[in-house]
Amino acid sequence: MLNAPQTGLPHARGGKVRELYDAGDAYLVVSTDRVSAFDVVFAQGVPSKGAALTLLSSFWFRETAGIVPNHLLSDDPNDFPPETADHINALRGRTSLVKKANPLPVECIVRGYLVGSGWKDYQATGAVSGVGLPEGVRLAERFDEPIFTPSTKAELGAHDENITFDEMKNLVGAELAERVREKSLEVFRHCADYADRRGVILADTKFEFGLDDEGELLLIDEVCTPDSSRYWRKADYRPGETPPSFDKQFLRDYLISIGFNKQPPPPELPEDVLRRTAERYREACRMLVGREPE
Repeated sequence: MLNAPQTGLPHARGGKVRELYDAGDAYLVVSTDRVSAFDVVFAQGVPSKGAALTLLSSFWFRETAGIVPNHLLSDDPNDFPPETADHINALRGRTSLVKKANPLPVECIVRGYLVGSGWKDYQATGAVSGVGLPEGVRLAERFDEPIFTPSTKAELGAHDENITFDEMKNLVGAELAERVREKSLEVFRHCADYADRRGVILADTKFEFGLDDEGELLLIDEVCTPDSSRYWRKADYRPGETPPSFDKQFLRDYLISIGFNKQPPPPELPEDVLRRTAERYREACRMLVGREPE
């Protein structure tokens, strides 16, 4: 599924991957198979990617509900509004009903390992988003404790920018910033410990939070999916090098190999690249949840 599906409900808005529909005091969220890389959305999709994202997010929302409330109401089509009855077959497995919330204007990034943009920041400044690190930390080295490195939340097509925790306080208020940092780290540790027992390393991830109408803090959007997180097999991990990850990195590597300029229009993706990318999403589901998406 690439385009916004019919649901019987008013379309609220769409993103790179998800489509939101207005269900009164809730949203119906449909995860499509669309894929983006370097902030460019491709014309082709990754088979079953939306179902994998929904399966993993629902699993983690339930797994972490005792740490912080979240917006998931149900992923069971029997609980969806009656207007969706004629479209259930298309929505099944890739759709969630979620409580409405006002998103905070920050991305809440937690890093357990020095990799990605954090590695580049460290090489240039000796710190990651203002968090100072000792000299000599190697690529992909594990931190003694995970670090919280927020960023701005960019509009579609723009790039997020790393900010310091003090800058986050200025955006959302000191008390709320402290609570969000605490819960982000707590959820990360829980998910990382669970993944570790399944032979998987959760290297880093991005959370989003919002406030409901009563001002309650909610974990929203997605939780520890391959689109929002960097996962490695424990067996592949070696400090000093970046292991293969359970996400679209295979697709990114292909694009780099052909000299893609990271600007639209995107090139056509070979079927083999789409198939092998899809397998990484399915493998993440098998290793973390114990089953593949339907």
